[in-house]
Amino acid sequence: MLALLALAATIGLTIALSSCAGYTTNAAATASQMATGVLSASASTVDFGNVPVGSSATQSFTLTDTGTAPVSISSVSVSGAGFSLSGGNSTGTLAAGQSATVQLVFAPPSAGSLSADVTIVSDASSVSGAAAGTSSTITAQATTTTSFKVHLHGNATQAVLSISPTSVAFSNVVVGQSGTQIVTLTNTGTSNLQLKSDSLTGTGFAIAGLTVPQTIAPGQGISFTVQYSPAAAGSTSGNIAFSDNAPGSPQTLPITASAVAPSGTLSANPASYNFNGVVVGSSSQQTITLTNSGAGAVTINSVSTSGAGFAASGISAGQSIAAGAQASCTATFAPTAAGSASGSITISTTASNPTLSIALGGTGTQGALSANPSSINFGSILIGSQASTSVTLTNSGTAPVSVSAASVSGSGFTLSGFTAAALNPGATGSFSVTFAPTASGSATGMVSVTSNAPGSPLTMALSGSGTATQPQLSISPSSVSFSNVNVGSSASQTVTLTNTGNAALTIAAATISGSGYTMTLAPATINAGAHTTFSVTFTPAAEGNAPGSISITSNAPGSPAAIVLSGTGLESLGSASPTSVSFGSVAVGSSNSSVITLQNTGNATLSFSQVSVSGTGFSISGLTTASTIAAGASLNFNAVFTPAAATSSTGSITLATNGSPSQISIALSGTGAAATQTLGASPTSLSFGNVQVGRSASLTTTVTSTGNSSVSISTVNVTGAGYTASGITPGLVLSPNQSVTLTVNFAPT
Repeated sequence: MLALLALAATIGLTIALSSCAGYTTNAAATASQMATGVLSASASTVDFGNVPVGSSATQSFTLTDTGTAPVSISSVSVSGAGFSLSGGNSTGTLAAGQSATVQLVFAPPSAGSLSADVTIVSDASSVSGAAAGTSSTITAQATTTTSFKVHLHGNATQAVLSISPTSVAFSNVVVGQSGTQIVTLTNTGTSNLQLKSDSLTGTGFAIAGLTVPQTIAPGQGISFTVQYSPAAAGSTSGNIAFSDNAPGSPQTLPITASAVAPSGTLSANPASYNFNGVVVGSSSQQTITLTNSGAGAVTINSVSTSGAGFAASGISAGQSIAAGAQASCTATFAPTAAGSASGSITISTTASNPTLSIALGGTGTQGALSANPSSINFGSILIGSQASTSVTLTNSGTAPVSVSAASVSGSGFTLSGFTAAALNPGATGSFSVTFAPTASGSATGMVSVTSNAPGSPLTMALSGSGTATQPQLSISPSSVSFSNVNVGSSASQTVTLTNTGNAALTIAAATISGSGYTMTLAPATINAGAHTTFSVTFTPAAEGNAPGSISITSNAPGSPAAIVLSGTGLESLGSASPTSVSFGSVAVGSSNSSVITLQNTGNATLSFSQVSVSGTGFSISGLTTASTIAAGASLNFNAVFTPAAATSSTGSITLATNGSPSQISIALSGTGAAATQTLGASPTSLSFGNVQVGRSASLTTTVTSTGNSSVSISTVNVTGAGYTASGITPGLVLSPNQSVTLTVNFAPT
């Protein structure tokens, strides 16, 4: 198969080429000049295409003697790495018209594009068909030598194995458990990778998901799993060797691993806890469950707590918790002061998580009792009469306060209305203290309230004096309410001051507060049994409630005296929608109207002192000065445009109100257009087709007023035998753009 030339038996390879020199006759010379050998090649270039390194491919081309004399081939040789002749460098003779095949082999030694030449040397007088290479003719002693070349080309491909990751490491895998990692094999070369076998070494390692042998195409990859399942603690190593057709085979993937003995894993439930409100001086507890979910026992090395008021009990150093077992720890919060607190329980163990921290939080609560007023001065009280003051106890703390007792001391002082009670945070209680002097002169006393609040007992100083003569101030009414008063209006009430005592009453000063309030009271002296009056006036400047007060300073007990004032300002709030109206184009003699809505969003009735319209052709209906709009209600009226001439007009509607705003304006505009009266029909012709005599048919058309002014139908005439019409009668008026249907009936006779 590897023979270079397969020549016919008629060509004698045993005839030496040099024997031609023996022909010396003229006849021979004449024959030689007449017969010539011409060597022709079937290809100038032979391309082997892609051939993987490590394999080979064969190609051939044909040499043919296309001349009239035999051609003796003295040599066939190949230059270039990887290319060779099948059968070596053979020689021989081709008879005229005879062909021989040159067999070539391409076995690339390395990847890349490779080229070579085949050189053929013969005694042909000329060559043809081989564009590549060179040819030369040498004549010596009547001998002709001709050589030419055929180009060879081949692309050597090669598989390349890439391993990712380049090494595998397992760290601290627990004995009895497994660790896995993914490894990817990728062919980064240019020819198919033939993965022939794999070899795994190392204790505890295994491969899953890898099948050998198999082929991996260029640019493709496969993945498999490396698993480590240690049977004992310690370190180990191994590798995977891959046998393939890629350079460097076998390639090795190193594996390292370390294993640790099983250990416990400690967890807490709850993992954190907040005690919320705990009264100062008491305590609250919470059980925390510790669970060992690991494979080995856990030993507690230490237990510590942080944070004011927090403590832990139930577990201690040296205690062991078996695998899968539980232990209980008690967390305690005993606040020593009111306010938020935070802390933690820290447990140090031999578990895989050696430090377990349990966050704690809590709030210390404490009652705080206060009195209002904190002290009482009754002033001068007439002997034989009395004065009382109400005291309010308030728990301004964060924990309940238990009020257990109250007592009073001092001549003339008494206490009433007290009841032992528990006051929640923010809650209040009350009682009264009375002073009834029996003799002239100063008196002092003390109220004492016993509770569980800090600072118990709570005390309030009492003072007063008895007198034989004393003015007394009586106010009527003791409070003044104006109810509803319109903004901008005023209302007045009279207040009477009476001296019910037995000495002259001196009004030293009087002040009034509150928006919109005024008064006429001035300093004065009121004799015993006499009275005086003054006026209080409320003139609200805005809607809404208006609180106020009057303070009267005098020489009467309980000075200053207070009069509570109250009143409500009412105001209407008007708005118009729309605030401007454009009527567009309206035919002269016609009218167009637009609805305008007035809205009262205030709390008083909206009324109108002026309703006026300006501008040629504009008018309104549905609104007069007698119209009113209740609070929260609305009213609709019409704005009308009736142009008298074909021209543009502008105007406005002006409303004067009792509310805000005091004037509402609405802009008006429109254009008068010359009246046009036009009728149109669709369709404009009707075709009944064939209608049998004695029968009838009907068709309709739509008649529309297409002008800008109304059209009045005066007559409806139908001509033609058998035709009648209905749907439109004389006197019918069509507004602009209004349509009506006309029915035409055909009854041939």
